[in-house]
Amino acid sequence: MEDIEIEIQVKIENAKLLLEFLEKNAKFKYENRQVDEYFSPAHRDFTSLRPIKEWLRLRNSDGKYSVTYKSFYYDSDGKSTHADEYELSIDKIDQMKKIFGALDFKSVTTVNKARKAWNYKDWEIVMDNIEGLGDFVEIEYKGNGNVDPKETTSEMVKFLKDIGCGKVERNYVGYPFQLMFPEEVKFEEQ
Repeated sequence: MEDIEIEIQVKIENAKLLLEFLEKNAKFKYENRQVDEYFSPAHRDFTSLRPIKEWLRLRNSDGKYSVTYKSFYYDSDGKSTHADEYELSIDKIDQMKKIFGALDFKSVTTVNKARKAWNYKDWEIVMDNIEGLGDFVEIEYKGNGNVDPKETTSEMVKFLKDIGCGKVERNYVGYPFQLMFPEEVKFEEQ
């Protein structure tokens, strides 16, 4: 499912049980520090819409750089179901920032996170510690099959509950929105 991202981002009550499960049953992938800087064009302010539909991100993942554009799809309740995601590795992040500046793209927020990732079945499961926000879990579908986004994300939540993570609160708005507009953030228990 190239260029389609299906994932959940949640806070869980008991991260210790998830960590124990992953250490026994999943394949450890990596641990790193990611600094994600988000940009918005002056001519079309991404942050003016609710829910936010688009993000443009530059990522520094321990010295490996990428640029990513995401365009989210929402259901009738305004909850994101999946996103188109276009990502490209780049060699010179500073040059990319200069290009963004020349095109009048403004930096709007930076997300600084420590991340640990595992592969489990068709999923990548990551545990994030976000500076200024705390601990979160992301589960992203990495399989090749054509799956229903709502069904797949429901399976992810069920997985967390089945291993005993306790209360699972879904974040439909993402880390940058939480940092920029904390007064608008509402988590939903799943």
